[in-house]
Amino acid sequence: MSFTIKAEKREDFGKNVSRRMRKEGKIPVILYGHDIVNVPLTLEKKDIFMILKSESGENTVFKVSFNSETRNAMIKEIQKDPVTDEILHADIIQIVLDKTRRVSIPIVPVGEAVGVKAEGGFVDFVTREVEIECLPKDIPDNIEIDISSLHLNQFIKVEDVFPPAGVEIVSDLNTVIVRIEVPVVEEEVVEEEEEEEIIGEEGEPEVIKKEKVGEEKEEKEKKEEKKEEEKEEEKE
Repeated sequence: MSFTIKAEKREDFGKNVSRRMRKEGKIPVILYGHDIVNVPLTLEKKDIFMILKSESGENTVFKVSFNSETRNAMIKEIQKDPVTDEILHADIIQIVLDKTRRVSIPIVPVGEAVGVKAEGGFVDFVTREVEIECLPKDIPDNIEIDISSLHLNQFIKVEDVFPPAGVEIVSDLNTVIVRIEVPVVEEEVVEEEEEEEIIGEEGEPEVIKKEKVGEEKEEKEKKEEKKEEEKEEEKE
């Protein structure tokens, strides 16, 4: 899909001007590129959203028109508010259609790995993007990789990816994209329940033993009292 975005050349600058523009649904933009003078522009926020929500996202090549000029361009960088995520500013770069460019595109895994379906593993998606080089017209939305044949501990590297015709992958070939990991089994710590009763030396519950000790002491005291009484009687 090709987009043509209407822009206005900016004449006023400053934080207050930019803040007012954003309230009006517009975004301050700088258009730059090789062998051109930077051009300050104003774009409608809805047009930026339309580009970002397209299949190719920031890699979309579109036409930007202002005054009597029309240029091919791509979004280079977007500045957002870290709290509200509102778009504050954007840089767009003029594109020469017959000159290759380096961009990053997403990797999309397809299929269900054997190591997941039959062997209890899980997919570890290590690298989600690769850098490619190609003509602007050949930039793909993404590159799909089939992971259905992967078993436990097997992986796919960048060198295993086959890009579309006209596209060269320039990322490190040894970079791991996806691997099938073995789940880590956590050892269950079984805590022994504390016995409600503590066993004494003679095999009797300690509570019962304490009761017996108390009874024996009381019996002994009674005997001693009785002896004292007998002694008193003898004295009399």
